[in-house]
Amino acid sequence: MSLGTSDRAEREIRHGQLLAAQDTERVWGWDTPAGRLRAQRRAALILTGARIDPDSRVLEIGCGTGLFTEIFAATGARIVAVDISPELLAKAKLRKLPHPQVTFYEKRFEDCDVDGPFDSIIGSSILHHLDVDASIQRMKALLKPGGRICFAEPNMLNPQIFLERRFRGLKIFAYTSSDETAFVRWSLARKLRTVGFEAISITPFDWLHPATPKPLIGLVQIAGKLAEGIPVLREFSGSVCINARLPLGDRLPQA
Repeated sequence: MSLGTSDRAEREIRHGQLLAAQDTERVWGWDTPAGRLRAQRRAALILTGARIDPDSRVLEIGCGTGLFTEIFAATGARIVAVDISPELLAKAKLRKLPHPQVTFYEKRFEDCDVDGPFDSIIGSSILHHLDVDASIQRMKALLKPGGRICFAEPNMLNPQIFLERRFRGLKIFAYTSSDETAFVRWSLARKLRTVGFEAISITPFDWLHPATPKPLIGLVQIAGKLAEGIPVLREFSGSVCINARLPLGDRLPQA
């Protein structure tokens, strides 16, 4: 199977090798007490935003080690999970999720040739690794009329995220790839609207840092929920939750 030969794709594959050679979920911050709570909340937002239920056929982009795939699969939905990294996919397959309910494919999403259409397309921290314009077009082609997308992605206005992208060459930020970016929600909403998505909602959230000491987690969660409700301050949250749907009348090109 061809993954495409773009320089960006090759760099992302090498980055996946680097991550897979380490304790990947520790690098990503998902295995600390705070990180596990962040993952649970993020997954819940995605499932709710995409309206996933046991009857849904779902495409998960950038499934990585399958951490979120496992949570999504617990709904009973049928999931096609794709990732560009064979090394990360190998870790995902070790979870032994039920087949054929969950199917993993090694694919570059921008030219992904999986069989649509899907009720929902979802992902956690993946769009910022991709060619965003091409990916939005591909999502439109793979969704059913009325189909939904929901993603949790880094917020460029968050100070840590901004520094990671501005100074990605520093060793402290070695977990970032050379091409990944982050999002300012207003400009991303314009891109989605231009392509034909509607009911677009991009909401800042996430103030619980994975390094938060366990005794302080409850306090940080309370303060974070308050911050998410305060205009201006909420714009500096760590992540944005991206929701949108296609109009029911859309006629989609064949994938």
